[in-house]
Amino acid sequence: MAIYFFSDAHLGENDKEREKGKLEKIYAFLEMVKNDGEKLFILGDLFDFWFEYKHAIPKEHLKVVFKLAALVEDGIEVHYISGNHDFWLGNFLSREAGITIHRDYLKIDEQGKKLFLIHGDGISPSDKGYRVLKKILRNRFNIWLYRKVPTDWGIPLAKWVSGSSRNYTSGRSKHFIKDYEIYAGKKLAEGFDAVVIGHLHVPILKELDGGVYLNTGDFIKHFSYGRMDDGKITLEYI
Repeated sequence: MAIYFFSDAHLGENDKEREKGKLEKIYAFLEMVKNDGEKLFILGDLFDFWFEYKHAIPKEHLKVVFKLAALVEDGIEVHYISGNHDFWLGNFLSREAGITIHRDYLKIDEQGKKLFLIHGDGISPSDKGYRVLKKILRNRFNIWLYRKVPTDWGIPLAKWVSGSSRNYTSGRSKHFIKDYEIYAGKKLAEGFDAVVIGHLHVPILKELDGGVYLNTGDFIKHFSYGRMDDGKITLEYI
């Protein structure tokens, strides 16, 4: 049975034609996971925006959530590591869909290998401004305040901000490629056999001293994902 990794679909963009294409690819990917998968790790930013009010969630993503819940019902573990567009995940996905939520990163042993999984936002040393913003946005008090904004205002506003953030990040990602490789190398030196990161939207599979670095790429342009079988990690495309 295989283990799968993917990230950065940013579902909920305003481009309806591109959204349709992404969904078709994701449904095909999830069907593949259903056929021979044991576990699925989502490394953040499946949604371009996700925020849970006490009695409301973004309704446009329910079909994808149902498909993930179906995997769980079939006995496949689904793990979700929060990214920079979905760090406001509450307990809806875990309570209603059986998805295990992880904040920031995950250390786990699979198929005899020690893995370090992270979305990757803010790990570049040159991304200091974002790390400050990250602390502000994830502050519990600020999250409580945002929930006071009516849903019909709060969700469209947050989607607009998310779109601006995505465009900004994708424009800078090529400058971070080496930084992420260095980061992965440091984690491998700590004793991990493989480091899996998202966020860059650039598919990468590289042998480094001590192990493997995989960047899952995205489900916007590349439709790339990682697969682990008998302890070997590969980079695949759908």
